[in-house]
Amino acid sequence: MVKLKQVTKVLLKPTIPFSFDATFHKPDHFTSGDNEWQPGVRWQTWYWRGKQLGLKFINRGKLDQPEIVVEIYFHRRLSQSFIDSLIQEIRYRFNLDLDLTEFYSQFRDDQILGPIIERWRGMRPGHPSSLYEYLIIGIVLQNATVRRSVQMFQALLENYGRLLEFDDKKLWCFWPPGGLVGISEEQLRALKLGYRAKFIKRIDNYFAQGKIDELKLRQKDFDTQKEELLKLYGVGPATVWYLLFDVFHHWHFFDHISPWEQKIYSKLFFDQDPENPVPVEKILKYFQRYGRYQQLAVHYIWEDLWWRRKNQSIPWLEKLIRL
Repeated sequence: MVKLKQVTKVLLKPTIPFSFDATFHKPDHFTSGDNEWQPGVRWQTWYWRGKQLGLKFINRGKLDQPEIVVEIYFHRRLSQSFIDSLIQEIRYRFNLDLDLTEFYSQFRDDQILGPIIERWRGMRPGHPSSLYEYLIIGIVLQNATVRRSVQMFQALLENYGRLLEFDDKKLWCFWPPGGLVGISEEQLRALKLGYRAKFIKRIDNYFAQGKIDELKLRQKDFDTQKEELLKLYGVGPATVWYLLFDVFHHWHFFDHISPWEQKIYSKLFFDQDPENPVPVEKILKYFQRYGRYQQLAVHYIWEDLWWRRKNQSIPWLEKLIRL
C-alpha cells in the first residue's frame, strides 16, 4: 500500500447545466474497489502518464453555476504540465465541456425522454477509465453475472493493481497498460478468469507493443475507430458499442443490444416479459426516433432506471441483475 500525502487543488467549471452526482456516479456501474461515492463527493484512483494518483472530486456549485474542486493526491511532486494534462483528460472523460442545448431542445417534449431530461438535467455520460482499462473491464463483463464480474475484476486489482491510501480512503489503482507482460496466461487463469485470461493477455500485449494509441485514435473518424477496435482480440460488437460511446463519445451509434439489455428494454419500453423479449430489430427501430442522439437518449433512459433502483425495489430488474 502507498500512502499519498501530498495534495494540490484545482477548480473546474463545467458547461451549464451540470449535475454533479448524475455525472460522477452511475448506479449501473458495478462496484470495483477503485472508487467511492457519496452525494457531492467522489474518490477515484487514476493512472496517468506513469503515475498512480488519488483524486477527490467535490461539488462546490449549483446546476446553473457549476464548480468542481479536484484534489489531486500524489507521492512525488507533479509538474504543472502534468497537472494541466491530467485536468484536460478529466474534462474529456467526464464530458465537462459537453453542450446539451440541442439535445434538450429537441426532446424535451418527448413522451418518454422529456420527463427523464427534466429529472436529470445536466447529466453527462462520464467514465473514469482509459481505453486499456475499459477493455479489461469489458472482458470481465463478458458472459458473466454481475457478481462474477465483480469477483474477477477485484482479483485482478488485488493481484496486479496497487492499493492507495489518500484522504482516509483505501482504494485500488489500475496497473499500467502493458503491465502484465511478465504474467503468464496460466497465472491469470489461476484467478478464475477462464477463457478471459487469453483475451486479457492478448490485449495487454497489444498495448505493450505500442500497437494502439488512445489519444491518436480519438482524432480519427468514427468508421476508423470502429474498425481499429474490432481488430482487438476478444473485442466484439457489444464491447465496441460501449467503447464508442463511453471512451470515444459518439452519441449516434446504436446498432447492438446484448441479450441482457434486450430483456431489460423489452420490459421497460414494451412491458413484455423479459424471458420472452422483443426482437432486437424492433427495439433498434424504436430508438431511431432519437436520430443522431440515439445513444445519448439510451443513456438518459438507462441511468434513470438505475437511479430508481437505487431508491426503490424493482423486482423484475433484481432478477436479471443477480448481484
